Parts: sequence; structure tokens; C-alpha cells
Amino acid sequence: MANDWKFPEGFLWGASTSAYQIEGAVGEDGRRPSIWDTFSHEPGHTLNGDNGDVTCQHYRRTDEDLDLIAGLGLNAYRFSIAWPRVQPDGKGRANRAGLDFYRRLVAGLRQRGVLPVATLYHWDLPQPLEDEGGWTVRATADRFGEYAEIVANALGDDVGMWITLNEPWCSAWLGYAFGLHAPGLSDIGLAMSASHHLLVGHARANEVLQRATEAPVGVTLNVVPAIPASDHERDLFAARTVDGGMHRLFLDPLFRGQYPEDLVQALAALGIRFDAVQDGDLEAISSPVDFLGVNYYTTTVCADTGRLDEARQAGYCVVASPEAALIAGLGIAQVVRPGLERTATGWEVDPEGLTDVLVRLRDDYTPGPIYITENGAAQHDYRGPDGAVHDLSRTRYLEAHVRAARNAVDRGVDLKGYFVWSLLDNFEWAEGYSKRFGLVWVDYPTGERVPKDSYAWYRGVIAANGLPGDS
Repeated sequence: MANDWKFPEGFLWGASTSAYQIEGAVGEDGRRPSIWDTFSHEPGHTLNGDNGDVTCQHYRRTDEDLDLIAGLGLNAYRFSIAWPRVQPDGKGRANRAGLDFYRRLVAGLRQRGVLPVATLYHWDLPQPLEDEGGWTVRATADRFGEYAEIVANALGDDVGMWITLNEPWCSAWLGYAFGLHAPGLSDIGLAMSASHHLLVGHARANEVLQRATEAPVGVTLNVVPAIPASDHERDLFAARTVDGGMHRLFLDPLFRGQYPEDLVQALAALGIRFDAVQDGDLEAISSPVDFLGVNYYTTTVCADTGRLDEARQAGYCVVASPEAALIAGLGIAQVVRPGLERTATGWEVDPEGLTDVLVRLRDDYTPGPIYITENGAAQHDYRGPDGAVHDLSRTRYLEAHVRAARNAVDRGVDLKGYFVWSLLDNFEWAEGYSKRFGLVWVDYPTGERVPKDSYAWYRGVIAANGLPGDS
């Protein structure tokens, strides 16, 4: 019997972008520097010294990109609002020109029948706030609440869904512990403080948005399931520790009103005191949200460093990276499984992990509706002699993950939408312009857009509200 892999009626099919990665125009119409402007212009922080000064020129090519969105058939589009474009110093009066840009973007989406999904913070903290301590100080969370109120009052219910934070783990840990992202610091204690203050900022913004608009409000977390390399108790403990630092550090306060005790104890053993929490914080952080956003790309396999010989004998390769070096201090190694396809970033392709994590979130945290707010793959794209981009590997990746998402629906997960990362090739943070995730090829010197084969494939999925049937 044929299975047409249809999704529920009203399912949202979207694509995602973020402001610093696509807008360019970093010095225009009153915008001032963010931490990423500063970080990317300092030598050695990004591949080839790349930065987001121009990137996809979306700020000046908005109508062209809106037509690409409409041509794709999306019924939702997720974008982020650049805090330094709206509030250049991170405090004080709003910049009208910045707000007007997002008003035009939202209106253009509505005119094309596309639901605007706005993310308030996708990593571009105004530099003046970082100069005062950034997310390591509580004042930044208070400023974030004020910024949220400005944006909510300007855009109101014209936005169809609101996301407070994108991937706070990346903001806190890649930025303050590993030094890989802006602001480029390397201190676990600062990362823990930043983690908490980001959640306090989420609480401030959630309160504002719930009061000011009727649109649903949520938060987006990056989920990289931690899988033990074996059933040995030491590998199981390694995976549990990584899960605590990446996931439960945010999920537990958001949905249980507490921090995971095993993580707090592990940090205390390293001499790191977690003293940023004040009375009332956890109650505010755990105030209900209307949905949870999940960004999923890959999984990570964890082994106890004392068992690496056994892991190698099983065919695993040990990963060398700054993140891996940090967890090595906890006696944990990241390893790569043999036989799995990898993307251009070196990430394992594991669509079954998406099904598993959606079910785990439903069972362990009952977050209510879930949206896959990012899923995609960097591949080695190029324009062929015919001028087209035949990205079959991306199409295979996306198809497998859409199928995995549908499997989660079959297992009772209240999944409401799926957003591809990304609409456009763009500035990929520390990787610069070396990684292409887009459904649309961007020629960076000219800004020319070329829809890839995956664009046409995704348009067919959206039109069918699912995948073609299997016999």
C-alpha cells in the first residue's frame, strides 16, 4: 500500500536566515557595530578574514529575495532582527530607519501570503553592550527586554510568530568559553554566567511579547544529541555529561525551573561557581512558552578518554577541535562513527537522530508544539557549465530529514513546522564564505541569485505538503 508521507493540514513549510549573515549594509541608515562586526574584523577569527559587511546584500535586494520566497511556495519565513540596526547602542531610543526596514520586510511577506517568523536575537549583540560586559552581566538581559518592547510595539501582530533567542548555547559557549565566535573569550565561568543571563533575557522578552501581541512566542535551541560510543558505563557517563552541558543546561530551567544538579556539581569540581542565579530568576525563565524551536543538523558521539583504544578498535576516529579539547578536560572525547556520510562541515548525516530527539523532547519535557526551525547541510556546491547548481547531496539530506520529521509525527510528536537552513548561501560565521547551505546560490561579488536544484525539490514538497509516496 502506498504511503504518501503527507503532513498534517496547516503544517508550516519555511526557510530561515539571520540578519548578520545576509543583510550587509552594516554602516547604513544608522546601524552601528555588533560584536560580530568587531570580531570578524580582528585578524585570525574568521576563515580568510571574511566578514558580513556586504554578504548577500539582502538589505538592498529585499524585494528580489521576497520574490524568491514566494516562488519557492513557502508559507512561513524565519528571519532575525538586527539589534544594532534597531537600537544602535543597545539602549535608548530606537532607530526609525532600522524599524522601517523590518516593517517593509514583514509587509512584503504578508502581501505574498507568507507568515513572518521573527527572531529577536541571532548573535549580533550591539558592541557597546559587550563593552559593558555583554551577556556575562545581568544588565544586558534588562536591555534585551527593553529592545523586545521596542520591536513588539513597532511590528506587533504583523509578525506571525516570535522567537526570543536563537541557540543560546552557541552564544554563551562558542562566544565566551571556546573563543570561536564573538566576542571571542575563553572562560567557562563567563560562559555559565552568559548562559543564565541569556535565559533571563529570554524571560524578559517572553513577558513583553506575551503581553504586547497575540502571536505565539517561543525560543529556539540547537540540539546535537550526545550518543555514547558504547554501552560501557564510562561512555554512557560521558554522553550524559555532554548532554547536560549542551541541552539540559537550557531545557531544565526552561521547562522544569531548575538547573541540572549533576552539571552544577561537575562544574563545582572544576572550581567553577555558578552564582549568577537570583531569587525569582528560575520562576521567570520557566514561564510558559507557546512552542519550542529545534535546530538540528547532526549528532555527536562521546567516549571516555580512558577508553579511546577500544573506540579506535571499533572503527571510530577521534575529533580534534577546541570544543573537543575542552571536554577532554572532563575526561571526554568526541569521536566519529565509521560508515556515515558527512557534509562539507564534517558533520555526520544522521536523520534518525532527528526523530529520536523530537520524541525525547516530547517525553522528557512536554514542551507543547515543536517547530524544526533549522535543518540543512553545507555541501560543495558549484555552478556547472549550464549555469545551474545541481546539489543532489543536499536534496538527499533534506529528503531524509523530512522523512525523519514525518516519522516523529507518526510517533505522536506535536510537530507544527519545518524550516530549511538556509534560503540563501551566506556568511557562515567563523567559516566565512567557505560553506554553502542555501537553497539559492549567491554569487558574492555580484549578488546574483541562482535557485539550486534543491529549491525546485523543496517547492514540490511544499506543494504536496509532504514527500512522494513509497510503494
